[in-house]
Amino acid sequence: MAIPVIMPRQGQSVETCIIGEWYKQVGDQVKAGDLLFSYETDKASFEEEAKEDGELLAVFFEEGDEVPVLINVAVLGQRGESVDEFRPGGEQPVDAAAEAETVPEVEAIPDTEEKPVVLSGQPEGNVKISPRAKVMAEKLGVPYGKVQGSGPYGRIIAQDIAGAAEALPKLTPLAQEKAKAEGLTPAAETTGLGGRAAAENLISYNPVYGDDFEVKKLTNIRKLIAKAMHQSLQNSAQLTHHMSADARQIMALRKSFKKKLEAGEVSQNITINDMVCFAVIQALKKFPQVNTHFIGDSMRWFKKVHLGLAVDTERGLMVPAIKNADDLSIEGLSSQLATVAGQCRKGNVDPELLKPEAASFTVSNLGNYGVEMFTPVINLPQTAILGVCTIVPRPKDLGDGVYGFVPMMGLSLTYDHQALDGGEATLFLKEIKEQIENLTL
Repeated sequence: MAIPVIMPRQGQSVETCIIGEWYKQVGDQVKAGDLLFSYETDKASFEEEAKEDGELLAVFFEEGDEVPVLINVAVLGQRGESVDEFRPGGEQPVDAAAEAETVPEVEAIPDTEEKPVVLSGQPEGNVKISPRAKVMAEKLGVPYGKVQGSGPYGRIIAQDIAGAAEALPKLTPLAQEKAKAEGLTPAAETTGLGGRAAAENLISYNPVYGDDFEVKKLTNIRKLIAKAMHQSLQNSAQLTHHMSADARQIMALRKSFKKKLEAGEVSQNITINDMVCFAVIQALKKFPQVNTHFIGDSMRWFKKVHLGLAVDTERGLMVPAIKNADDLSIEGLSSQLATVAGQCRKGNVDPELLKPEAASFTVSNLGNYGVEMFTPVINLPQTAILGVCTIVPRPKDLGDGVYGFVPMMGLSLTYDHQALDGGEATLFLKEIKEQIENLTL
C-alpha cells in the first residue's frame, strides 16, 4: 500500500521548510531508516528518514523548493501503485517531451476569469513554470519571467501564458523574429499598424544595465532570513533609541578577569559581551514589561529571562536562547553563551533553542566589527532587541568644569511601539547604561 512522505514540522512557529538534497531518486528501493532528503528551517538543517520499506514512487518537489509543513513531498510503495491521490493540489504529472510535440493553440485553452497575469517587474531566477506552459511561452514569445502564476504555490501554468499572450501587443512578423532571436519583449507603447508592436518597440529585460552583472541565487538560509526580517518590519511598529554608556568600569573588569584567568583563579574567559549580557539581565528584572512577547491583542510576560544572542555563522545569522539566564552567575552565563555560539557555528545547536519564541529578549553585538551605531531588527514575537556597538573615546564632563575623553559604548534599543511606550523604552535603556557603568562582580 502506497504511503505519503510528509514534510515534518519543526516547532509550532515553522510554516515552511526548504528542501536541501534528495538522497533517493524515483525508482530507488528504500528501507525503513534510510535517509530520503534533507531540509532546512530558518536556521537549522534536518534529515528525514523513511518510515517504511518500499520503492520511491514519486517526488513532488525539487531541491531548493520552499514547501509548507505537513504536506506530501513524496510517496513510498510498490511499483505500479497510483500516487495521484497524494499529489499536492491534485496537479497531474506532465511529460515535457510529449508536450513539446503537441503544444495546443491559444484558442484551445478554455476561457477563464480575467485576472492580471503580466507583472511590471524584472524577471527573477527560479521561476516555477510547468513544462507545458514553458513550451507555449517560447512559441508565443511571452516573457514568462514576468507572468503571475495561478497554479499550485504560484506555479505558472498554460492558462497564465495564454492570458499573457492576449494581454501583450501583437507583433509584426519582423518583430516576432527579433524578439525570439534576442529574447526581447514589446514595450507598453507600440507604433506598428493595427496597434502591433514593431521591431523598434522591443525592449530588453535589462535595458539600462546591459550585461555587466551576474545573477546568483540566494542560499536557502538567506531566503528564510530575508523572509523573517521582512515579516518583522511588516508586522511591528519598530523604533530605535540610541544611548552611550561609560565603558571605563566594564573595561577595568575585563582586565581583572583576564589576570584571574591567567592566574588560574577563574576557568572562564569572561568577555565584555558576557558582562553586557549580564547587565541586560539585571535591567530586565527591573523592567519586566520588556521581557515579553507581543502577540496581537495580548502580551506574554515571562517570569524568567530567556536571553537570545545573535551569532554570525557561515550559514547565516542564528539566534540561540539561554534559558533561565537570570539564574546564572557571570561565569555560568559566559560558559553558556560560548557553548551555544560554538554549537551554532558547528551546525549542531538544538533547533528548539533557535525558535523565535525560545528567547524573551535578544542582544546583538556588533562592537567587534567597529560599528558605532545601528538599528537591529526585532526577532518577533519578542518585544525588543538591544544592539551593542563598539567602544569609542568621546568627550565627557568629568566634574568641576573638567572635560576629558572617555571610552563610551554605543547602545541601540529597537522596540515594538505597539507593546512599549517611548518613555518605558527610554527608561529601560537608561537602566542598561547604569548597570554597565556600575557593574560589580
